[in-house]
Amino acid sequence: MTGASGTPYAATLIRAMLGAGEAVDLVISKAARLTILDETGIAVRDAHWRSDVGEWVGCDVSAISYWAPANMAAGPASGSYPTKGMVVVPATTSAVAGIALGTSKDLLQRAADVTLKERRPLVMVVRETPLRTPVLEHLASLSREGAVIMPASPAFYAGGKDVQQLVDQLVGRILDICHVPNDLFPRWTGELGRGRRHDADPAPLDLDG
Repeated sequence: MTGASGTPYAATLIRAMLGAGEAVDLVISKAARLTILDETGIAVRDAHWRSDVGEWVGCDVSAISYWAPANMAAGPASGSYPTKGMVVVPATTSAVAGIALGTSKDLLQRAADVTLKERRPLVMVVRETPLRTPVLEHLASLSREGAVIMPASPAFYAGGKDVQQLVDQLVGRILDICHVPNDLFPRWTGELGRGRRHDADPAPLDLDG
């Protein structure tokens, strides 16, 4: 997690991963801690990470391995450390640039670099708009290396009526890319209006009639 706005995306993804039985390696950048504090009022401290992260995500965090961003000797810094892939959510443009250029200035960037060099899935959930040309070029470079570029763009076809439902739809798509089963949002079936209709509602308009 980097310092862009979007803590609900990260918290929902962590809960869903844990709920699906996945172990999670968690790296929170220094800037991301400030964002969590700003958006939730919760301070994530290295010495008390278990209680702090548990309060933030609202579930049992015993399956999380927490790594401080300055710990370059951490497991995810090595290609021999087994992972299924990595999601950077939300991803700042600074992190995008550092990962694209391979600077590995902290553990998060190093772990992403390892993910790419080991040909594992890397999902970049970019949360900034508008985007400058250099950022677009960095994203294109990451895409050519196999990363999935997934802007934090909520969709409305699923019938979301509140912020959490919009968050769930995006997180569900992230989980799909990571091959983690989930039922966070209604799937598109080709039926217009299905996401917003209730059983008692009238059938959708027949445009060919």
